Amino acid sequence: MLDTVRRIYKSLYPTEVPKAPAPIRFGILGAAAIAPLALVIPAKSHPEVVLKGVAARNRARAEKFAKTHGIERVYDTYDELLQDPEIDAVYNPLPNGLHYEWTMKALAAGKHVLCEKPMANTAEEVREMFALAEEKNLVLLEAFHYRFHPSSQRAKAILDSGELGAIKSTEVFFTMPSGFVPKNDIRYVWSLGGGVLMDPGSYAINIARYLTGADPTTVLAASHEPPPFPTDGPVDQRTTASLAFPHDATALFHLDFARPLRWGLIPHMPEFRALVKCDEGEVELTNFVFPSMYHNIYVRPKGKAARTEKAYTFSASGVDSAPGEDWWMTYRYQLEAFVHKLKGRPPQTWVSKEDSIANMQWIENVYEKGGYGARPRSEFKLSA
Repeated sequence: MLDTVRRIYKSLYPTEVPKAPAPIRFGILGAAAIAPLALVIPAKSHPEVVLKGVAARNRARAEKFAKTHGIERVYDTYDELLQDPEIDAVYNPLPNGLHYEWTMKALAAGKHVLCEKPMANTAEEVREMFALAEEKNLVLLEAFHYRFHPSSQRAKAILDSGELGAIKSTEVFFTMPSGFVPKNDIRYVWSLGGGVLMDPGSYAINIARYLTGADPTTVLAASHEPPPFPTDGPVDQRTTASLAFPHDATALFHLDFARPLRWGLIPHMPEFRALVKCDEGEVELTNFVFPSMYHNIYVRPKGKAARTEKAYTFSASGVDSAPGEDWWMTYRYQLEAFVHKLKGRPPQTWVSKEDSIANMQWIENVYEKGGYGARPRSEFKLSA
Protein backbone atom coordinates (compact mmCIF):
# COMPACT_ATOMS: atom_id res chain seq x y z
CA MET A 1 0.00 0.00 0.00
CA LEU A 2 2.80 2.43 0.87
CA ASP A 3 4.52 1.66 -2.42
CA THR A 4 1.29 2.39 -4.30
CA VAL A 5 0.87 5.72 -2.50
CA ARG A 6 4.51 6.63 -3.25
CA ARG A 7 4.12 5.75 -6.91
CA ILE A 8 0.91 7.72 -7.36
CA TYR A 9 2.29 10.74 -5.51
CA LYS A 10 5.48 10.82 -7.61
CA SER A 11 3.50 10.43 -10.84
CA LEU A 12 1.33 13.44 -9.99
CA TYR A 13 4.05 15.55 -8.33
CA PRO A 14 7.32 14.67 -10.05
CA THR A 15 10.52 16.51 -9.26
CA GLU A 16 11.21 19.06 -11.96
CA VAL A 17 14.49 18.33 -13.72
CA PRO A 18 16.95 20.80 -15.29
CA LYS A 19 16.36 21.33 -18.98
CA ALA A 20 18.86 20.21 -21.60
CA PRO A 21 20.08 22.47 -24.41
CA ALA A 22 17.68 22.81 -27.36
CA PRO A 23 14.58 21.31 -25.73
CA ILE A 24 11.33 20.74 -27.61
CA ARG A 25 9.20 23.84 -27.02
CA PHE A 26 5.51 22.99 -26.75
CA GLY A 27 2.44 25.10 -27.25
CA ILE A 28 -0.94 23.94 -25.94
CA LEU A 29 -4.16 24.60 -27.85
CA GLY A 30 -6.84 25.08 -25.22
CA ALA A 31 -6.86 24.83 -21.45
CA ALA A 32 -8.44 21.37 -21.51
CA ALA A 33 -8.87 19.38 -18.31
CA ILE A 34 -6.73 16.57 -19.73
CA ALA A 35 -3.75 18.83 -20.50
CA PRO A 36 -2.15 18.76 -17.03
CA LEU A 37 -2.09 14.94 -16.92
CA ALA A 38 -1.25 14.48 -20.59
CA LEU A 39 1.54 17.02 -20.95
CA VAL A 40 2.08 19.53 -18.13
CA ILE A 41 2.98 17.01 -15.43
CA PRO A 42 5.04 14.69 -17.69
CA ALA A 43 7.01 17.68 -18.99
CA LYS A 44 8.31 18.45 -15.50
CA SER A 45 10.40 15.28 -15.42
CA HIS A 46 11.52 15.40 -19.05
CA PRO A 47 14.81 17.26 -19.57
CA GLU A 48 14.09 17.90 -23.26
CA VAL A 49 10.62 19.44 -22.96
CA VAL A 50 9.67 23.04 -22.20
CA LEU A 51 6.09 24.32 -22.09
CA LYS A 52 6.42 27.58 -23.97
CA GLY A 53 2.86 28.84 -24.40
CA VAL A 54 -0.87 28.29 -24.22
CA ALA A 55 -3.91 29.70 -25.97
CA ALA A 56 -7.54 29.21 -25.00
CA ARG A 57 -11.01 30.36 -26.03
CA ASN A 58 -10.39 33.58 -24.12
CA ARG A 59 -7.24 35.13 -22.80
CA ALA A 60 -8.34 35.12 -19.17
CA ARG A 61 -8.77 31.35 -19.29
CA ALA A 62 -5.33 30.94 -20.85
CA GLU A 63 -3.74 33.29 -18.29
CA LYS A 64 -5.21 31.31 -15.42
CA PHE A 65 -3.93 28.05 -16.90
CA ALA A 66 -0.47 29.52 -17.54
CA LYS A 67 -0.19 30.91 -14.01
CA THR A 68 -1.28 27.62 -12.44
CA HIS A 69 1.17 25.55 -14.44
CA GLY A 70 4.11 27.93 -14.87
CA ILE A 71 3.80 28.39 -18.62
CA GLU A 72 5.75 31.32 -20.03
CA ARG A 73 3.55 32.76 -22.78
CA VAL A 74 -0.16 33.40 -23.28
CA TYR A 75 -1.69 34.12 -26.68
CA ASP A 76 -4.91 35.82 -27.64
CA THR A 77 -5.78 33.20 -30.25
CA TYR A 78 -4.80 29.71 -31.37
CA ASP A 79 -3.52 31.19 -34.63
CA GLU A 80 -1.18 33.53 -32.74
CA LEU A 81 0.34 30.54 -30.94
CA LEU A 82 0.82 28.70 -34.23
CA GLN A 83 2.65 31.66 -35.75
CA ASP A 84 5.18 31.86 -32.91
CA PRO A 85 8.54 30.69 -34.35
CA GLU A 86 9.64 29.62 -30.87
CA ILE A 87 6.98 26.89 -30.73
CA ASP A 88 8.29 23.58 -32.09
CA ALA A 89 5.39 21.26 -31.32
CA VAL A 90 1.72 21.58 -30.50
CA TYR A 91 -0.45 19.52 -28.18
CA ASN A 92 -4.05 19.44 -29.43
CA PRO A 93 -6.57 18.42 -26.72
CA LEU A 94 -9.49 20.31 -28.27
CA PRO A 95 -12.91 18.66 -28.74
CA ASN A 96 -12.85 15.83 -31.28
CA GLY A 97 -14.65 17.86 -33.93
CA LEU A 98 -11.89 20.52 -33.81
CA HIS A 99 -8.92 18.15 -34.05
CA TYR A 100 -8.85 18.20 -37.85
CA GLU A 101 -8.97 21.97 -38.30
CA TRP A 102 -6.35 22.87 -35.72
CA THR A 103 -4.02 19.99 -36.45
CA MET A 104 -4.08 20.92 -40.14
CA LYS A 105 -3.39 24.56 -39.26
CA ALA A 106 -0.55 23.55 -36.93
CA LEU A 107 1.05 21.33 -39.55
CA ALA A 108 0.68 24.06 -42.18
CA ALA A 109 2.51 26.38 -39.76
CA GLY A 110 5.38 23.90 -39.52
CA LYS A 111 4.63 22.48 -36.07
CA HIS A 112 4.84 18.84 -35.00
CA VAL A 113 1.57 17.68 -33.42
CA LEU A 114 0.59 15.42 -30.56
CA CYS A 115 -3.17 15.08 -31.10
CA GLU A 116 -5.64 13.61 -28.65
CA LYS A 117 -7.67 10.60 -29.64
CA PRO A 118 -9.75 10.05 -31.66
CA MET A 119 -7.70 12.01 -34.14
CA ALA A 120 -10.71 13.32 -36.08
CA ASN A 121 -14.37 12.72 -36.83
CA THR A 122 -13.77 10.64 -39.95
CA ALA A 123 -11.11 8.34 -41.37
CA GLU A 124 -10.79 10.56 -44.45
CA GLU A 125 -9.83 13.50 -42.24
CA VAL A 126 -7.17 11.37 -40.55
CA ARG A 127 -5.74 10.43 -43.97
CA GLU A 128 -5.54 14.10 -44.91
CA MET A 129 -3.83 15.02 -41.64
CA PHE A 130 -1.11 12.43 -42.14
CA ALA A 131 -0.72 13.37 -45.80
CA LEU A 132 0.03 16.96 -44.80
CA ALA A 133 2.39 15.85 -42.03
CA GLU A 134 4.34 13.74 -44.53
CA GLU A 135 4.38 16.57 -47.06
CA LYS A 136 5.80 18.92 -44.42
CA ASN A 137 8.16 16.27 -42.97
CA LEU A 138 6.58 16.70 -39.55
CA VAL A 139 5.74 14.27 -36.77
CA LEU A 140 2.05 13.60 -36.09
CA LEU A 141 1.01 11.22 -33.32
CA GLU A 142 -2.41 10.14 -32.07
CA ALA A 143 -2.23 10.10 -28.28
CA PHE A 144 -3.13 6.50 -27.45
CA HIS A 145 -0.97 6.86 -24.36
CA TYR A 146 -1.72 3.41 -22.90
CA ARG A 147 0.22 1.83 -25.78
CA PHE A 148 3.48 3.29 -24.47
CA HIS A 149 3.23 1.79 -20.98
CA PRO A 150 5.02 -1.49 -20.12
CA SER A 151 1.80 -3.08 -18.81
CA SER A 152 -0.04 -3.14 -22.13
CA GLN A 153 3.11 -4.20 -23.94
CA ARG A 154 3.67 -7.02 -21.46
CA ALA A 155 0.10 -8.29 -21.96
CA LYS A 156 0.66 -8.29 -25.72
CA ALA A 157 4.02 -10.04 -25.34
CA ILE A 158 2.34 -12.86 -23.40
CA LEU A 159 -0.25 -13.28 -26.15
CA ASP A 160 2.38 -13.09 -28.90
CA SER A 161 4.55 -15.70 -27.16
CA GLY A 162 2.14 -18.49 -28.05
CA GLU A 163 1.99 -19.65 -24.43
CA LEU A 164 -1.80 -19.61 -24.52
CA GLY A 165 -2.34 -20.62 -28.12
CA ALA A 166 -4.46 -18.85 -30.73
CA ILE A 167 -6.72 -15.97 -29.75
CA LYS A 168 -10.41 -16.84 -29.87
CA SER A 169 -12.14 -13.78 -28.42
CA THR A 170 -11.54 -10.38 -26.88
CA GLU A 171 -13.92 -8.53 -24.56
CA VAL A 172 -13.31 -4.91 -23.61
CA PHE A 173 -15.11 -3.02 -20.86
CA PHE A 174 -14.88 0.77 -20.73
CA THR A 175 -17.65 2.07 -18.50
CA MET A 176 -18.16 5.01 -16.17
CA PRO A 177 -20.75 5.45 -13.40
CA SER A 178 -23.85 7.55 -13.78
CA GLY A 179 -23.00 11.21 -13.20
CA PHE A 180 -19.33 10.81 -14.12
CA VAL A 181 -19.91 12.61 -17.44
CA PRO A 182 -22.29 15.56 -16.83
CA LYS A 183 -25.04 16.25 -19.35
CA ASN A 184 -23.42 19.56 -20.41
CA ASP A 185 -20.12 17.84 -21.26
CA ILE A 186 -18.80 18.23 -24.82
CA ARG A 187 -18.82 14.42 -25.08
CA TYR A 188 -22.58 14.72 -25.56
CA VAL A 189 -22.29 17.28 -28.40
CA TRP A 190 -22.69 15.54 -31.76
CA SER A 191 -21.35 18.50 -33.78
CA LEU A 192 -18.10 18.36 -31.76
CA GLY A 193 -17.63 14.64 -32.32
CA GLY A 194 -19.41 13.46 -29.19
CA GLY A 195 -20.50 9.95 -28.32
CA VAL A 196 -19.28 7.10 -26.15
CA LEU A 197 -17.88 5.24 -29.16
CA MET A 198 -15.82 8.30 -30.07
CA ASP A 199 -14.32 8.63 -26.61
CA PRO A 200 -13.78 5.41 -24.60
CA GLY A 201 -14.82 3.44 -27.67
CA SER A 202 -11.72 4.59 -29.51
CA TYR A 203 -9.64 2.99 -26.74
CA ALA A 204 -11.71 -0.19 -26.81
CA ILE A 205 -11.35 -0.73 -30.55
CA ASN A 206 -7.68 0.19 -30.39
CA ILE A 207 -6.74 -2.19 -27.59
CA ALA A 208 -8.61 -5.08 -29.24
CA ARG A 209 -6.72 -4.46 -32.48
CA TYR A 210 -3.45 -4.02 -30.58
CA LEU A 211 -3.64 -7.14 -28.41
CA THR A 212 -4.81 -9.38 -31.24
CA GLY A 213 -2.37 -7.88 -33.72
CA ALA A 214 -5.07 -7.72 -36.39
CA ASP A 215 -7.84 -5.57 -37.80
CA PRO A 216 -11.48 -6.67 -37.72
CA THR A 217 -13.05 -8.17 -40.82
CA THR A 218 -16.64 -7.02 -40.26
CA VAL A 219 -19.03 -5.55 -37.71
CA LEU A 220 -21.34 -8.34 -36.62
CA ALA A 221 -23.69 -6.22 -34.50
CA ALA A 222 -23.89 -2.76 -32.94
CA SER A 223 -26.41 -1.19 -30.60
CA HIS A 224 -26.47 2.45 -29.51
CA GLU A 225 -28.51 4.07 -26.74
CA PRO A 226 -28.94 7.86 -26.58
CA PRO A 227 -28.84 9.85 -23.33
CA PRO A 228 -32.15 10.66 -21.61
CA PHE A 229 -31.97 14.33 -22.64
CA PRO A 230 -31.97 16.23 -25.96
CA THR A 231 -28.74 16.47 -27.99
CA ASP A 232 -27.86 18.15 -31.26
CA GLY A 233 -27.58 14.87 -33.13
CA PRO A 234 -27.34 11.08 -32.77
CA VAL A 235 -25.06 10.85 -29.73
CA ASP A 236 -24.61 7.47 -28.06
CA GLN A 237 -24.46 7.28 -24.28
CA ARG A 238 -24.10 3.50 -24.40
CA THR A 239 -22.80 1.26 -27.14
CA THR A 240 -22.41 -2.48 -27.39
CA ALA A 241 -20.72 -3.90 -30.46
CA SER A 242 -19.44 -7.22 -31.73
CA LEU A 243 -16.77 -7.47 -34.42
CA ALA A 244 -15.34 -10.41 -36.30
CA PHE A 245 -11.56 -10.84 -36.45
CA PRO A 246 -9.41 -13.15 -38.61
CA HIS A 247 -9.26 -16.89 -37.86
CA ASP A 248 -12.83 -16.95 -36.49
CA ALA A 249 -11.98 -14.71 -33.55
CA THR A 250 -14.42 -12.11 -32.23
CA ALA A 251 -14.37 -8.97 -30.08
CA LEU A 252 -17.15 -7.61 -27.88
CA PHE A 253 -17.23 -4.04 -26.57
CA HIS A 254 -19.17 -2.67 -23.59
CA LEU A 255 -19.12 1.14 -23.54
CA ASP A 256 -21.06 3.34 -21.15
CA PHE A 257 -20.95 7.00 -20.11
CA ALA A 258 -23.53 6.45 -17.37
CA ARG A 259 -23.65 2.93 -15.99
CA PRO A 260 -26.82 2.70 -13.85
CA LEU A 261 -26.54 2.62 -10.08
CA ARG A 262 -26.32 -0.81 -8.48
CA TRP A 263 -29.71 -1.52 -6.86
CA GLY A 264 -30.55 2.07 -7.71
CA LEU A 265 -28.29 3.34 -4.93
CA ILE A 266 -24.61 2.46 -5.27
CA PRO A 267 -22.45 3.77 -8.13
CA HIS A 268 -20.15 1.40 -9.96
CA MET A 269 -16.46 2.10 -10.12
CA PRO A 270 -15.08 3.09 -13.55
CA GLU A 271 -14.11 -0.08 -15.42
CA PHE A 272 -11.26 -0.23 -17.92
CA ARG A 273 -10.25 -3.81 -18.69
CA ALA A 274 -9.60 -6.16 -21.56
CA LEU A 275 -10.06 -9.94 -21.45
CA VAL A 276 -8.49 -12.08 -24.19
CA LYS A 277 -9.45 -15.74 -24.38
CA CYS A 278 -7.22 -18.18 -26.21
CA ASP A 279 -7.22 -21.90 -27.01
CA GLU A 280 -5.05 -22.66 -23.98
CA GLY A 281 -6.05 -20.00 -21.47
CA GLU A 282 -6.70 -16.29 -21.10
CA VAL A 283 -5.11 -12.93 -20.26
CA GLU A 284 -6.93 -10.13 -18.48
CA LEU A 285 -5.47 -6.64 -18.27
CA THR A 286 -7.12 -4.33 -15.74
CA ASN A 287 -6.98 -0.53 -15.61
CA PHE A 288 -5.06 -0.33 -18.87
CA VAL A 289 -5.80 3.42 -19.15
CA PHE A 290 -4.16 4.46 -15.85
CA PRO A 291 -1.83 1.55 -15.07
CA SER A 292 0.72 3.65 -13.17
CA MET A 293 -1.87 3.94 -10.37
CA TYR A 294 -2.46 0.19 -10.30
CA HIS A 295 -3.00 -2.64 -12.76
CA ASN A 296 -3.01 -6.40 -12.96
CA ILE A 297 -2.13 -8.77 -15.76
CA TYR A 298 -3.95 -11.99 -14.92
CA VAL A 299 -2.61 -14.99 -16.82
CA ARG A 300 -4.77 -18.12 -16.56
CA PRO A 301 -3.35 -21.05 -18.54
CA LYS A 302 -5.57 -24.12 -18.85
CA GLY A 303 -4.44 -26.94 -16.57
CA LYS A 304 -1.68 -24.83 -14.99
CA ALA A 305 -1.40 -22.44 -12.08
CA ALA A 306 -2.70 -18.95 -12.72
CA ARG A 307 -0.40 -16.02 -12.09
CA THR A 308 -0.62 -12.25 -11.72
CA GLU A 309 1.98 -9.99 -13.29
CA LYS A 310 2.62 -6.27 -13.01
CA ALA A 311 4.78 -4.18 -15.30
CA TYR A 312 5.54 -0.63 -14.19
CA THR A 313 8.90 -0.47 -15.98
CA PHE A 314 10.31 -2.14 -19.05
CA SER A 315 13.19 -3.62 -17.08
CA ALA A 316 10.63 -5.51 -14.98
CA SER A 317 8.32 -6.42 -17.85
CA GLY A 318 10.67 -8.49 -19.96
CA VAL A 319 9.70 -6.53 -23.09
CA ASP A 320 12.97 -4.63 -23.55
CA SER A 321 15.34 -2.41 -21.61
CA ALA A 322 13.88 1.02 -22.44
CA PRO A 323 14.19 3.71 -19.75
CA GLY A 324 11.41 4.48 -17.33
CA GLU A 325 10.50 4.73 -13.67
CA ASP A 326 7.77 2.80 -11.90
CA TRP A 327 5.90 6.07 -11.27
CA TRP A 328 5.91 7.20 -14.89
CA MET A 329 2.37 7.64 -16.16
CA THR A 330 1.37 6.39 -19.59
CA TYR A 331 1.61 10.01 -20.70
CA ARG A 332 5.22 10.25 -19.54
CA TYR A 333 6.15 7.15 -21.53
CA GLN A 334 4.30 8.63 -24.50
CA LEU A 335 6.16 11.93 -24.20
CA GLU A 336 9.45 10.05 -24.12
CA ALA A 337 8.60 8.40 -27.44
CA PHE A 338 7.37 11.63 -29.02
CA VAL A 339 10.55 13.51 -28.11
CA HIS A 340 12.72 10.65 -29.39
CA LYS A 341 10.89 10.84 -32.71
CA LEU A 342 11.37 14.60 -32.98
CA LYS A 343 15.04 14.28 -32.09
CA GLY A 344 15.63 11.62 -34.76
CA ARG A 345 16.05 8.80 -32.26
CA PRO A 346 14.07 5.55 -32.53
CA PRO A 347 11.13 5.54 -30.07
CA GLN A 348 10.50 2.46 -27.95
CA THR A 349 7.12 2.04 -29.69
CA TRP A 350 4.85 4.10 -31.90
CA VAL A 351 1.27 4.47 -33.14
CA SER A 352 1.53 4.48 -36.92
CA LYS A 353 -0.42 6.38 -39.55
CA GLU A 354 -2.01 3.15 -40.73
CA ASP A 355 -3.04 2.29 -37.18
CA SER A 356 -4.76 5.63 -36.62
CA ILE A 357 -6.58 5.55 -39.95
CA ALA A 358 -7.80 1.99 -39.37
CA ASN A 359 -9.00 2.78 -35.86
CA MET A 360 -11.10 5.69 -37.07
CA GLN A 361 -12.45 3.64 -39.95
CA TRP A 362 -13.71 0.92 -37.61
CA ILE A 363 -15.35 3.52 -35.37
CA GLU A 364 -17.22 4.71 -38.46
CA ASN A 365 -18.07 1.14 -39.41
CA VAL A 366 -19.60 0.44 -35.99
CA TYR A 367 -21.66 3.64 -36.14
CA GLU A 368 -22.89 2.70 -39.59
CA LYS A 369 -23.92 -0.77 -38.43
CA GLY A 370 -25.80 0.70 -35.47
CA GLY A 371 -27.62 3.24 -37.62
CA TYR A 372 -26.00 6.35 -36.14
CA GLY A 373 -23.63 7.27 -38.94
CA ALA A 374 -20.25 8.98 -38.70
CA ARG A 375 -19.76 12.24 -36.85
CA PRO A 376 -19.93 15.31 -39.14
CA ARG A 377 -16.87 16.08 -41.19
CA SER A 378 -15.21 19.42 -40.40
CA GLU A 379 -16.14 22.31 -42.67
CA PHE A 380 -12.59 23.63 -42.49
CA LYS A 381 -10.69 23.83 -45.77
CA LEU A 382 -6.95 24.42 -45.74
CA SER A 383 -6.18 27.22 -48.18
CA ALA A 384 -3.41 26.66 -50.71
